[in-house]
Amino acid sequence: MTPNKPKSLRNAVALTYQPGGGAPKVVASGKGMIAEQIINLAKENGVHVHESRELVALLMDVELDQEIPPTLYRVVAELLAWLYKIEAALPPSQK
Repeated sequence: MTPNKPKSLRNAVALTYQPGGGAPKVVASGKGMIAEQIINLAKENGVHVHESRELVALLMDVELDQEIPPTLYRVVAELLAWLYKIEAALPPSQK
């Protein structure tokens, strides 16, 4: 997703990861209005939204319900570590 593009040109990808499972999987992706729905649904459910045009572009090539490719493990691991750090800093009432 890119903040400088009009909303109709945004892309979004949603990942899921289960510790102890395989690599993170792409569970949703879309452009334009679908991207906006993915972003809005995430925010409504308290899911952090990270904006990275480059990462989203790479993840848009991954089929739904497929694990991310090994070439993206490091960058996605860094993103997950960032998210865990944010969640750990939240007050208990917001977790």
